[in-house]
Amino acid sequence: MSSTDHIRYDVLAREAMRGVLKRVMADAAKRGLPGDHHFYITFLTQADGVKLSPRLMAQYPQEMTVILQHQFWDLVVTDDRFEVGLSFGGVPERLVVPFNAIKSFLDPSVQFGLQFDTTDIAAVAPAEDVPAPAAAPAVETAKDDAPGESETKPSEGGAEVVRLDRFRKK
Repeated sequence: MSSTDHIRYDVLAREAMRGVLKRVMADAAKRGLPGDHHFYITFLTQADGVKLSPRLMAQYPQEMTVILQHQFWDLVVTDDRFEVGLSFGGVPERLVVPFNAIKSFLDPSVQFGLQFDTTDIAAVAPAEDVPAPAAAPAVETAKDDAPGESETKPSEGGAEVVRLDRFRKK
C-alpha cells in the first residue's frame, strides 16, 4: 500500500535549499565574497522571468552557467531572484535570474553544492531557429565593483555539481 505525502516533504526541502541559496547570495551582495569562495550558478535561460540580452540568449538558448568570482558588480538579491552585472567578452551585461530558474549552485572552494529539480519550471517558448547546445558552457567571470575588460571564456567541461549526500556522515 502506498501512502500519499500530504505534508509535501519534497516542496519543503526545495524551499529550504533555496533559502540557503538566497541567504548566501544576499550575504555576497552586502559584504562581497569572503576568502576563496566563488559561485557556479547554472540556470534555465528560457524560464519565466529570466532576462538576458538577445546576444546571450542566442548563445545560451537552454541553460547557462555563470561564475561569480572576481569581476561582477551590482549584485542585487530579492525574495524571488538575483540580478548581477557581468562582462561577457568585454561587453557588460545585466542578468536577472529568478531563484526558481536555477538548476544548480556550487561553491567549489568548500565543495558545497545544491541541485534543484527544474522539471516543473514554466518556460518561455524557445526560439525555433536556434540550435540547442550539447552542454551549457560555463562563463568565467571575475569580481570587481565596476565593469571592466575581463576576459570571459567558456570553460572546458562546465561546473561539476556536487550532491549534499556525498558529504553526509554515514
